[in-house]
Amino acid sequence: MAYVLDDFEVMISREELARRTAELGREITTHLEGKGDQLVVVGVLKGALVFMADLIRHLPPDATCDFLRLSSYSGTESTGTVRFDFDLTQPITGKDVLIVEDIVDTGLTMSFLLEALEVRKPRSLKLCTLLHKPARTKRPVPIDYLGFTIPDKFVIGYGLDYEGRFRNLDHIRALRPGAVARPDESAEDKALPGAER
Repeated sequence: MAYVLDDFEVMISREELARRTAELGREITTHLEGKGDQLVVVGVLKGALVFMADLIRHLPPDATCDFLRLSSYSGTESTGTVRFDFDLTQPITGKDVLIVEDIVDTGLTMSFLLEALEVRKPRSLKLCTLLHKPARTKRPVPIDYLGFTIPDKFVIGYGLDYEGRFRNLDHIRALRPGAVARPDESAEDKALPGAER
């Protein structure tokens, strides 16, 4: 079974995303107090890619960028164990590290990541997330820079996906109440994932 684009309604517009991303960039830059040359912006793939691309345009030009990817799933179910699929390509010791994430809901994956990076002794370690679902929190994590707080709805667009699709939308949509998945003739039946990020 699968959902199609019309099963999702607009939650956050392109204009709202652009405005809030610019505000976050200014806030982060102000807090750096001229230390942009020590800033490493770390994008958590794949979901944070679009948000990070827009955010770094509002950060000091001498900041560097890196990426990592984590996984905790087998199919659509969490295994309860988080692992690095691939890691950073540069050392972060003594650097100001800004993690950029698409969404924090349970906090389990982000808690793991913060602990894993803290042992590498960065000068500072901050988290910037586009979205936060507080209703799903299992392990609270410190969010230093937050785009939007949203209700407990499945969302797509602006980097977030459903079965790999819809990441390239320039806005964010939420699954409509009462939406019903249709038979998907191109793949095996798949349940809507309840992401624990």
